[in-house]
Amino acid sequence: MTLDEIVTNIRQKATYSTAFHARALFDFGDDGCVHVDATQSPAEITTENKEADVTLLASIDTFSKILSGESDPNIAFMMGKLKIRGSMGLALKLNTLLEG
Repeated sequence: MTLDEIVTNIRQKATYSTAFHARALFDFGDDGCVHVDATQSPAEITTENKEADVTLLASIDTFSKILSGESDPNIAFMMGKLKIRGSMGLALKLNTLLEG
């Protein structure tokens, strides 16, 4: 998946997710990032590196697999393929957004 495809996918999923009400940053290193501000309705989704309540760090490949359902985010975290900065509680709530 490309960064644009990830943005499109998250935008579609955010339409159906109502449980996540915070700001999240998905950081893909040199490949860019996606910022989701779900404190507003509809959620603002950009590729800007903005302040967030929780940040998830992963490769685009790992995140694409999580987004498509091929990989479990909890297993990716335990294997060190997914790192979390900020609130672990909010990171867990992100499952509702990503699985939406």
